[in-house]
Amino acid sequence: MATRSGSFGPSALATPANAVTIGRLVVTPLLLAAILADGATWLNLGFWIVLASTDGVDGYLARRQGTTRSGAFLDPLADKFLVLGAMATLVAKDVFWWLPVGLIAAREIGISLYRTWVGRRGISVPARWWAKVKTVVQSVAVGFGLLPLTRDNPVPGNVCLWAGVALALVTGAQYLLDGAKAKRAVDGAL
Repeated sequence: MATRSGSFGPSALATPANAVTIGRLVVTPLLLAAILADGATWLNLGFWIVLASTDGVDGYLARRQGTTRSGAFLDPLADKFLVLGAMATLVAKDVFWWLPVGLIAAREIGISLYRTWVGRRGISVPARWWAKVKTVVQSVAVGFGLLPLTRDNPVPGNVCLWAGVALALVTGAQYLLDGAKAKRAVDGAL
């Protein structure tokens, strides 16, 4: 429900930011099917750019109109579904090797479970700037994987992908350290 100032409270579900996020979740399977069917095409690259850029749009709307608990849950879910789904389809198309994609997927699952676990103990571990950079680098890697100009030269996409792996591991360690620090602060306050 909107407040008098035009912003949304933390428990709101029907917000413009959430609409963009849910739209990304709903449309992602269409992109993944298109990648599986056709691989690197200009149409798929354009589709990827539009969907990947909606992450910035919903973030802008959320900052402007108020963040919500539902958005805090849905946005990372939509990001992971889009990015990991696209990477998995590129593995299936023999564009990416399974190992870097597997490392990224393991990190995402592990950190999501960790954040849920510490969150149930009242500890918030917000994303750092480098985690946002990681998502952008991984998105660029997918973009290279879909770019027809690099279809026969996988080096740019794979360099970005391995940079995304490095950032995933570093930011994963940051989450663990930040969570441990927050836990010590909570324990010390008790």
